[in-house]
Amino acid sequence: MASILNRGPHQWQVTIRRKGYPSQTKTLETKREAEAWAAIVESEMARGVFTDRTEVERTTLGDLVERYRDEMSPTKRSCRTELVTARRLLRHSLALRPLSTLRSVDFARYRKQRLSEGAANNSVRLELAYLSAVFTTARKEWSIEVRNFIQLVRMPPTTPGRNRRLVEDEESRLLAAARTSKAPAFDLCIILAIETGMRAGNLIQLRWEDIDFDRHVIYVARTKNGAGLVVPLSEKAETALRSYPCSRKTGRITSFYDSAALGAAFRVACKKAGIKGLNFHDLRHDAATRLAPLVTAPTLAKLMGWKTIQMAMRYYNPTEEELVTLRREAEVARTNNIASADKAARGKLLEAGRC
Repeated sequence: MASILNRGPHQWQVTIRRKGYPSQTKTLETKREAEAWAAIVESEMARGVFTDRTEVERTTLGDLVERYRDEMSPTKRSCRTELVTARRLLRHSLALRPLSTLRSVDFARYRKQRLSEGAANNSVRLELAYLSAVFTTARKEWSIEVRNFIQLVRMPPTTPGRNRRLVEDEESRLLAAARTSKAPAFDLCIILAIETGMRAGNLIQLRWEDIDFDRHVIYVARTKNGAGLVVPLSEKAETALRSYPCSRKTGRITSFYDSAALGAAFRVACKKAGIKGLNFHDLRHDAATRLAPLVTAPTLAKLMGWKTIQMAMRYYNPTEEELVTLRREAEVARTNNIASADKAARGKLLEAGRC
């Protein structure tokens, strides 16, 4: 039986003790509410469907985010990004709410608010995905009976992928501007990005010891997807590395602290060169698009370090002129193949006639 005590004005404390279940205590404003709550809990216990909600009632969303930030984020390569997301969420009013009071409508409002503030669709998608991971971990790893309401919330629509590439003389102008920078090996980073498609994060960590000039490759210990990668060097990339003025080729090649610093230097160089709408990662698109017509899709995936061939469609961004050229070249090749086949067939007929 439930014990209901009046603890003062608008304070009716309910205590339920039942064998096999943890003690349940809750304070409500009226006796009627206290009796109704006790009836529900006792009914659930009798039917064997009771779930202890003490922890979700005393734990806030902020508590959950802080625990995930401290225990789970440090184990990930995306730790830096997750820390930024955690700081943003901890400043939001939702962080003060107990888990028991949260509903899907709260996160739908959060989505609407972030979009109204000018946040990109993909940024909001990543924030909601982060919250979903927090709830899933709380339930599976920490045995906190919290429902993942993010699964019920509609995600912002995905935006079209970028297809910006270097055009006309932008490559030469960009390299000329980069060579005026005081950052060591900045122009070398751009050349390697164009020639090999390496990501900014891998370039800033690149060490001279990772380069095997005898085998003409760069060894990347760990990429964004967690796997290692062997990057074949083009002749232009190898020449740039060999000719880079460095008295002692050991240690890191660049002095950039992180990819954000490299991106900032890249924006400055673009401004000097009069180039608009280009970011550093676009060079990876450019590298993939240059290679795509020359190799098969599986080979392109290997060269670029993708785990799926589908990524080729995201990074292969040919211009209309390039597509027309490829189409015409295919027509010429088909015509030549037909002519060769006809010639071979006539030769066989003549040979058969002589016999």
